Amino acid sequence: MKTLLTTCSLILLTAAGFAQRPLLLYSPDSSLRLEIQTKDKIAYTLYAGQQVLVQSPSIDLQLAGGRNLSDALVITSKKFSTVTRTVHPQLAYRSSTLPDHYNNLALTLQQPFILEFRLYNNGMAYRIGMRLPDTVIIKNETASFSIDAGSAAWFAHIDKRPDQDRFHTSYEGLYKKEILRQIPDTMMTFAPVTLSLLNGYHLALCDANLKDYPGMFLQKTKDGLQGVFAPYPLKEVATKGEFPQWIVSERADYIARTSGTRMLPWRAVLVAKEDVELPMNDLIYLLGDAPAQKDFSWVRSAKGTDEWITGINLFDVPFKAGINTASYKYYIDFAKRFGFTQIMLDAGWSDYQDLFKLNPDLDMPELLRYGKEKGIKLMLWTLCSTLDKQLDSALAQFNRWGVESIMTDFMDRDDQPMVNFYHRIASACADHHITVMFHGAYGPKGLNRTWPNVITEEGVLGSEWNIWSELPGPEHNVAIAYTRMLAGPLDYEPGILLNAPKDQFRMVGKNPMSQGTRCQQLAMFVVYDSPLQIFSGNISQGFKEPAFMELLGGIPREWDATRVLQGRIGEFIVTARRNGNDWYIAGLNNHTARDIELPLGFLNISGYTFTLCKDGVNAESYGSDYAMQHGTLNNKDKITIHMAPGGGFLLRLVQQ
Repeated sequence: MKTLLTTCSLILLTAAGFAQRPLLLYSPDSSLRLEIQTKDKIAYTLYAGQQVLVQSPSIDLQLAGGRNLSDALVITSKKFSTVTRTVHPQLAYRSSTLPDHYNNLALTLQQPFILEFRLYNNGMAYRIGMRLPDTVIIKNETASFSIDAGSAAWFAHIDKRPDQDRFHTSYEGLYKKEILRQIPDTMMTFAPVTLSLLNGYHLALCDANLKDYPGMFLQKTKDGLQGVFAPYPLKEVATKGEFPQWIVSERADYIARTSGTRMLPWRAVLVAKEDVELPMNDLIYLLGDAPAQKDFSWVRSAKGTDEWITGINLFDVPFKAGINTASYKYYIDFAKRFGFTQIMLDAGWSDYQDLFKLNPDLDMPELLRYGKEKGIKLMLWTLCSTLDKQLDSALAQFNRWGVESIMTDFMDRDDQPMVNFYHRIASACADHHITVMFHGAYGPKGLNRTWPNVITEEGVLGSEWNIWSELPGPEHNVAIAYTRMLAGPLDYEPGILLNAPKDQFRMVGKNPMSQGTRCQQLAMFVVYDSPLQIFSGNISQGFKEPAFMELLGGIPREWDATRVLQGRIGEFIVTARRNGNDWYIAGLNNHTARDIELPLGFLNISGYTFTLCKDGVNAESYGSDYAMQHGTLNNKDKITIHMAPGGGFLLRLVQQ
């Protein structure tokens, strides 16, 4: 990493000489301007030229004992600086190099607080710091965002669980569009929330760099949205049932008990002039702390299978399918045949509450031997409460087995102790050179920068919902790229091979179908950010379509560059990604059929061979219909691709 740090000014000020005028902070290209008010309270307004994008009427922190950040507000110093550096992610899920260029303003208060503002060309962020001895109790934080009431909001619709408080959620909500003024004040959702303003700009509100502090929900107010934070859990009870988890039964009247000398998480506003700029915005990742250990070179991207969605419902096999050695050997054969690196052993390979009590139908030594022979790794599912209880001994056992990747599931909270759980698991797994995927989880929000072995997270209403719900439709699938994906890599688990238009879709247990076309499922492997790609389709069907599976299996897991070429939030998206000299261009479509004109002038080399997998002529009525074409193209060509309702496409361009 190369860093250039330039101090522009350091001025000691008194309250009288300082509080009369707002402080100004400009983005490096001067396209954005932040005006910060410091008289009586801290407030800010973010401008693009003369247009107001968002205002915060108050930034505040309330501590136990009645002390507030805004009390007797006296700012003793300000420090402007500029940072220009290049960040190289350990796993290039979007790009191998990320420019990190911003102007910074740090304010030191006479009270023991600090405020830090960063302004990028594509967004802003601020955070509060404290300079207090010992441990402090934080009663609440004020994070408010005033937005034009006519703006369109894309947010995850979540329902309160009947037997739990509103802060219990798996972070799997349907993304829908609503006008801000029409949303009831009872609405609460998790970040990020994406907003399309009347002036044409697009914003996304999110928190970043969670550590020893609760995550930020967003609730509707008369002026826009405000941050809401889960109170600290005082008592927990264990649920009964298939997947027991710890549920908060009593909460404190404060949100965090933490060190008095620290910086709190970031509050971020991502800014885009065009819809297509949002999915390329790296601000949330860049706000994460630098890697917590010196060496993460052992972390590798991966592509694997997961059998849970299809329930290991295999066919045309000479054995009884299920959680057994023969079935998982079949999965290993599939992975080897089509270029995958691992298979998942999902829930059921062990007792949910004892990772050392193996399923008697599994011969684990034989399965490990067979996987090693074929060059295929095993990834193991765990219940988070069980993993936490058996952490040290379980990770040591995984090391002995040669298991390098695990999933842990059913956290369903982001209060302070649960946020600490993520860091504890990430740290312990890093010590054992094990990567981890979190399910039932909030989005990474920079955690994957601090802990690169946190390879991806769920936090999305994805493929599994097709088993029991009609919610994951094409509009939602498109919206994910402009909303949830801004928080970091996501595990949607696409690849369902039985596909149907909306009027034919049915919820069919162990033989699930997806709304939309086969090519929409294929395109997700390129459009969605994730260095761990999970194929969730029925592998018996996959064996019958080798050309399709070879194309899917050959999609790279990391990228040198990403460009979103076309798109509108909730309508469609066309994403181009480069790996070496080869390009993969993919599109997702909502329920409206459309033709995409795709000029290839952005290609850096003139000659390519191509494979195009697109919706078949009958895909509108038979979702699994697709067509493959092969040929040559160059950077002077322009092609037209038809996307059916709920459709998609994948264009692979290989340098000649």
